[in-house]
Amino acid sequence: MIPALSIILIFQLVGEIATRSLDLLLPGPVLGLLLLVLSCSLRPALAELLRPVVNGILGHLSLFFVPAGVGVIAHLGQFRSDGLAVAVALAVSTALAIAAGALVFCAVVKWMGGPRE
Repeated sequence: MIPALSIILIFQLVGEIATRSLDLLLPGPVLGLLLLVLSCSLRPALAELLRPVVNGILGHLSLFFVPAGVGVIAHLGQFRSDGLAVAVALAVSTALAIAAGALVFCAVVKWMGGPRE
């Protein structure tokens, strides 16, 4: 378990170092995750080593939302004053994300030669 967690954290660290040293707009953990996925696809043994730990982390994914809840409570006054703007921004961005996903899905179906409707 410790070696697998170390590997995951090392990839995050490499991503963080790369984005800061190269002044990339991509967040370090995202770059680290992309490198980890690439490494797992090139070396399936690495994916098998990480699988039990990753499944354990995914099983307790709800714990990762606790910091967000604490942040909301910590900035409750800000939400009171700008709550409507935040709600509108969330609603509009969610609708745009769903629409973009649907358009991409339709384009992929058309590209793959699926049924036309």
